[in-house]
Amino acid sequence: MQNRFVLHSSQAPLKSEIKNAINNFESYEDVLGEAERNVIKIVTINDKKYTIKSFKVPNIINQIAYRFLRKSKAERSFTYANKLLKLGINTPFPIAYDLYTSSFLFKRSYYVSELVDCDLTYRELTTDFSIPDYDKILRAFTRFTYKLHEKGINFLDHSPGNTLIKREGDGYEFYLVDLNRMQFGEMDFNTRIKNFVKLTIHESMVKTMSNEYAKCTGEDEKKIFDLMWRYTKEFQHRFYRKIRIKKRIFFWKKKYRTIPSDSPI
Repeated sequence: MQNRFVLHSSQAPLKSEIKNAINNFESYEDVLGEAERNVIKIVTINDKKYTIKSFKVPNIINQIAYRFLRKSKAERSFTYANKLLKLGINTPFPIAYDLYTSSFLFKRSYYVSELVDCDLTYRELTTDFSIPDYDKILRAFTRFTYKLHEKGINFLDHSPGNTLIKREGDGYEFYLVDLNRMQFGEMDFNTRIKNFVKLTIHESMVKTMSNEYAKCTGEDEKKIFDLMWRYTKEFQHRFYRKIRIKKRIFFWKKKYRTIPSDSPI
């Protein structure tokens, strides 16, 4: 088995500790979130907490693709995190990635980053409308998304669980996670609006985000809402149709037996 371990240049003193933590991944018991495909565990090194994300070994076709044709999810996460920070966008600080391959196949991979102790995620905004300063947070999140678009960041997994929110004084800081699917470059109006479609099923939230995005862009609010709501409904239709098909085919799998009604992905 061949190994490629890449450490952020600022973390050189921790090289052996980080590598040892990855090697002992299976022994750690503090799991972050649900571990259906990829598993994220929290580890403590020198009194500081980090997350290690272990990516599921891909199917045989993708094992070949990741071995020869595409960069792994772990490497992309590391690369994109560094790029986001240079662009002034918050994300947990990238520490390292670790890849394991055979001569012809890609196998295991890990991504290590600092743990961000957040107050909530965007997902909670979709389920709890009594959160203090709810409207203020949602509008701040919309301005954050506008900032991404202005900087040419198309976060393809801009979905409820992938933005961490920290209260900072009277404001809020937003951190992107799950970074392996991104595009960079100028975004046209339709692409910007489509970037909102995975975030909620609630028309009231779309109305608020449309209103705030109109303030940011100077575009007509009704035009934004009509397009954002249409794209959202179209995405929901495709998503749940796909789930229904998978539910029939993979009926024995737990994740297809219960699909949260308030979460598109």
